[in-house]
Amino acid sequence: MITVKDLMSSELYTLKPTNTIHQARELMLKNRIRHIPIIDDDGKFLGLLTKQVILAVSVSALADIDTQERDELESHVPISEVMITDVVVAEENTNLSKAAKFLLEQQHGCLPIFKNGKIIGILTESDFVRLAFYLMQKMDEYQ
Repeated sequence: MITVKDLMSSELYTLKPTNTIHQARELMLKNRIRHIPIIDDDGKFLGLLTKQVILAVSVSALADIDTQERDELESHVPISEVMITDVVVAEENTNLSKAAKFLLEQQHGCLPIFKNGKIIGILTESDFVRLAFYLMQKMDEYQ
């Protein structure tokens, strides 16, 4: 049986609820990620911040302000005010097909993965695309 642990990304970029929308945007851009688990000082998972949430709460590029002003505004909005707290999570030994079903049913595009109550990874739609690509390559080799 293939589990989420076999496919998840274990390199996590996390932030605290006191970090700001501006810091989250910078982290996403720098590391080319779309999901940030939010944890407390003890490493306890509190919620999730997604690129979709960032876009929804950000000042529009159509607004009559420059990038510096936008960054200044977003530097005063803590993640705790906008993060998603109702998040489906999975244990590391969750069957991959069950995880795929979770991703299809909820709207966050990722599934935080836990071991003994601590977040150890994240499974994203991109991980499934990589898996599909790998499987297609293997099929091509046999044709």
